[in-house]
Amino acid sequence: MATGCGKKKSESKWVIAFSQCTTTEPWRVLFNARLRAEAAKHPEVKLIIADAQDKTANQVAQVENFIRQRVDAILISPKESAGLTDVVAQAYDAGIPVIVLDRGVNTDKYTCFIGADNMEIGRAAGQYAVELLGGKGRAKGNIVEIWGGMGSTPAQERHAGFQHVIDNEPGIKTVVGRQDGDWKQDKAYTIMETALKAHPKVDLVYAHNDPMAFGAYLAAQDAGRAKDIKFIGIDGIPEEGCKWVAEGILAGTFLYPTPGEEGLRAALKVLRGEKVPKRITLPTARITKANVAEFLPAKP
Repeated sequence: MATGCGKKKSESKWVIAFSQCTTTEPWRVLFNARLRAEAAKHPEVKLIIADAQDKTANQVAQVENFIRQRVDAILISPKESAGLTDVVAQAYDAGIPVIVLDRGVNTDKYTCFIGADNMEIGRAAGQYAVELLGGKGRAKGNIVEIWGGMGSTPAQERHAGFQHVIDNEPGIKTVVGRQDGDWKQDKAYTIMETALKAHPKVDLVYAHNDPMAFGAYLAAQDAGRAKDIKFIGIDGIPEEGCKWVAEGILAGTFLYPTPGEEGLRAALKVLRGEKVPKRITLPTARITKANVAEFLPAKP
């Protein structure tokens, strides 16, 4: 059943339910805060946010519950793709608009996907790594790549885009195999700690988010090797990635906007009978010492 048709419900609240995969990461906390702030601008909206606590089974149960409640629209940011695909399709088939945020699913049975272009971010990170290691055609060095959740589309695309660039640089070597930090700072610390023991020369760390880049930095700092290594992350939220760039801890990060505000606006458009594109791509940016001031919190 298609879900593009809108419903007329102007005198009562639209119930929009959101299944957030976790709130253990600062980016996710900011995601929820900005979503709540957007919802507060729309008195006709009742927003429900459920935290799946990093468990796919919890997120499946939450969406099944939203379907039983017959909420007006569902927002979901999947923990991983495969395990959430069926329940997203179930909601869509039940006639509920489904807005998928940040991480994709393996079906076209959803109303709209909103997120940044992770392949492009990966390529941009690869190009920056090449610059830091000597420039195109001359770059040399050993790289440690720390993945986000391997079952998630952002991690897969951030890796693929990065790899596409560094594959053209014979002087660059990735010195550890696929290491899943699951977006967590503490797991990245452990991965980097092990990598440093195994490899006397590490020149650059590419982590799929800023907390993992920072975790790798802390491990290198504890090993007395941080000054010899460049660290690149992704997310660029003001209080973390941008702050660490300004402090010289990270060489750079890439803005990955939270999609909650746009998701709520898209859901309302669908409910009002307006058309929304199947995919909305959010803008990104490279953030380094040269431009980080533009992204830091405004001073009071």
